Amino acid sequence: MNFYDRRNQLIASLEYRQLRERARVGARRLLSLDLKKGDRVALIAETSVGFVESFFACQYAGLVAVPLAIPMGMGQSATYIDKLQGLLKSCRPAAIISSDEWLPLVQPVHSEATQIRILTHADIEALPEKDVQLKAPLAEDIAYLQYTSGSTRFPRGVIITQRSAMANLQAISLNGIKLKAGDRCVSWLPFYHDMGLVGFLLTPVATQLSVDYLRTQDFAMRPMQWLKLISKNRGTVSVAPPFGYEICLRRCSDKEIADLDLSCWRVAGVGAEPISGELLNRFAECFSRIQFDSKALMPCYGLAENTLAVSFFDNRSAQMIDTVDREILEYQGRAVAPSKSTRARVTFVNCGRALPGHRIEIRNESGKMLAEREVGHIWISGPSLMSGYFRDAESRSKIESLGRMDTGDLGYLLNGELYVTGRKKDLIIIRGRNIWPQDIEYVAESVPEIRTGDAIAFVTSSDHDEGGKIILQIQCRVNSEERRGQIIHMLTSRIQSEFGVTVDVKLLPPHSIPRTSSGKPARAEAKKRYLNEAMGLDMRLAGYAQ
Repeated sequence: MNFYDRRNQLIASLEYRQLRERARVGARRLLSLDLKKGDRVALIAETSVGFVESFFACQYAGLVAVPLAIPMGMGQSATYIDKLQGLLKSCRPAAIISSDEWLPLVQPVHSEATQIRILTHADIEALPEKDVQLKAPLAEDIAYLQYTSGSTRFPRGVIITQRSAMANLQAISLNGIKLKAGDRCVSWLPFYHDMGLVGFLLTPVATQLSVDYLRTQDFAMRPMQWLKLISKNRGTVSVAPPFGYEICLRRCSDKEIADLDLSCWRVAGVGAEPISGELLNRFAECFSRIQFDSKALMPCYGLAENTLAVSFFDNRSAQMIDTVDREILEYQGRAVAPSKSTRARVTFVNCGRALPGHRIEIRNESGKMLAEREVGHIWISGPSLMSGYFRDAESRSKIESLGRMDTGDLGYLLNGELYVTGRKKDLIIIRGRNIWPQDIEYVAESVPEIRTGDAIAFVTSSDHDEGGKIILQIQCRVNSEERRGQIIHMLTSRIQSEFGVTVDVKLLPPHSIPRTSSGKPARAEAKKRYLNEAMGLDMRLAGYAQ
């Protein structure tokens, strides 16, 4: 494991044999605190040697690791502390381990939870080693809790057992990415997110492959360092959400990429949020001049509730992109190929077949299995599936009785391969039509001044309320009032023409759109804020009238 700074200079290196010995020592030191098997240990999940050693020390000690996010931006301290307090209340850890850097943000929770011991990595090194025989974990032992980045409710802790973790690692390495001897991984993904933790911490350990790390915050400031590190170290496997590819497209210049060579990159995974086929095409075309092979692109589908991966696209499949008739999709819920009479089209990306031993089913609201090209709820089952949410007996009994779970995502199957259309909770249902918010957002992002990810659409009503209106919020950096007016008029007219619906376009300052901890647009949170603000305004107006 190689850790790099924002200039791509190596600052730390950790061999796996060193990790094993240090983790064993760390386990005995943690056990000197009289911690019991199954106790939770919260780990502030920075990209560092300290976090990695602490995570595996918990595995050897029989403790349940709980990776927790670090704040990603300036001015987020108060929000972060509130969220951290909620997470600690949920998982009830016996200890928190943090580096000195994040200690000022961790210490304020001590007054709320005085029973929690707060330790730095230096504190752990100063502990005595307990003279105890470390026991191998059992298959059904909880390995760690993965907190989801949900936006409609407080994030929940996904229970990942040793068995489910190993099942997913085997499927990822052998059947998904198909890792080879000599492969080298590169990642900027945070360790508190399932893609970063499972994909680029646990998978390299399980397969004994070298991996190069950039800190997430350094990638955010200098995204091209990701591609430079791949080129420099001849990385072969690297995965990112779509916005990671998008930001590289925005920031690249002829000068920056002049000396790069991406011919080594054989698996360029894309996942964690809806994938745009147009984005993949633009990335492949832009970086083909530095030998990036478009066949390296590998869309995938996964979620923390399945440890990580559910399916991977195989470039030997017939197609990566499926184009369908948008009107039939909206009115009938079927993904039908366009005909001569088709007036509007929409595309979806092939996320591949379920991994061996796993299963994907598409079901309707009543739970009935649907045929291919019929859009419905994506259900999953298999050995990687979680046993339930922490301290949620209902979720555990439901999964145990059904043997499968509804992901909350919508999609369809074609030739046994999965195409994800969106989230059920985000779907805009209006006058008998199902409109995907990303379709409206894509129109907004086509405006030159609007960046990808700077638009968010939602409807103010419930599914069955015809009185709701569609809100399109846009983070806009344009200062000219004339140009702002032009943008609002243009988008209102274009969306009315293209979708036959009226939208209320709101231009917001930068950093106004809420996001989950993994960077996804938090539409439900945006809707909640909007309605709260509208309610507050109504109350002020009522008070003024009185």
